[in-house]
Amino acid sequence: MAGMDSTDSAAWLDLCRRVVARQGALFLAERGIGARTEYEGRGEGGDMSLVLDRRCEDVVFEEMERMVAAGGPSLLAISEERGEVTLGGSEPALRVVIDPIDGSLNVRRTIPSHSLSIAVASGETMADVEFGFVHDFGAADEFAATSGAGSTLNGLPVDTDPPDHGLEVVGIESAEPGWVGPSIAALEGSAYRLRVVGSIAITMSYVGLGRFDGMFSARPCRSVDAAASQLFVREAGGAVDFGGGQLVDAKLDLEARFTVAAARRGEHLQTILDAQATGPAVSR
Repeated sequence: MAGMDSTDSAAWLDLCRRVVARQGALFLAERGIGARTEYEGRGEGGDMSLVLDRRCEDVVFEEMERMVAAGGPSLLAISEERGEVTLGGSEPALRVVIDPIDGSLNVRRTIPSHSLSIAVASGETMADVEFGFVHDFGAADEFAATSGAGSTLNGLPVDTDPPDHGLEVVGIESAEPGWVGPSIAALEGSAYRLRVVGSIAITMSYVGLGRFDGMFSARPCRSVDAAASQLFVREAGGAVDFGGGQLVDAKLDLEARFTVAAARRGEHLQTILDAQATGPAVSR
């Protein structure tokens, strides 16, 4: 697959912003918990799908189809609900990894912290992601990153050398009590406070920004959950880990499952990994 240039990144940023505007209108139209708690089966990613999940995904695909129809590159879209879909040609130039709603439980319960996550890659692994975009609908924050060009928050460059607070604030995702208990205990004496957002994409982006000093998932996640935000962390100068392997081992498909961890400063990553490894759902 061919790489991307700055013009491509600008086009993808524009596309993502259009999706955000259209999805925002959907959320405004369905404000109540009852209206949002309508399921329509199980998506290709394995989770039960809300009608709102599918409608948000439709918006993303409509915008990608317009890009391809206007002469854009052919795409292999990997999305939580539809699975793998080829747009524009039998040999796609780019791979697009999409989570239309990261934090579906938050959306259903009208908790503001949920996100759109879109990553564009020139190959099949996390190492090949060249553009990442996460929009936090609760805070209305836009996290974007382009490989080799850094990370931005709402269009402004992110500080790549924030103050070192140790592990003052650590985010935890996939926070079912039985999964996180041992890991929380293992962080005693190392972390000052814990936070649970309910969206891996937002939590990892917070690490890249320096709002959180580190994070981990208590159980394996999918590529759609972390493909965009992991680039944001790396381009901001942070460190990420996928199941103890290399970035090239973390595949951009719906079958792969891996634990994810990140630290704003690389010297704190091992402490996070040691705590994560104590969880009953994590095997290394």
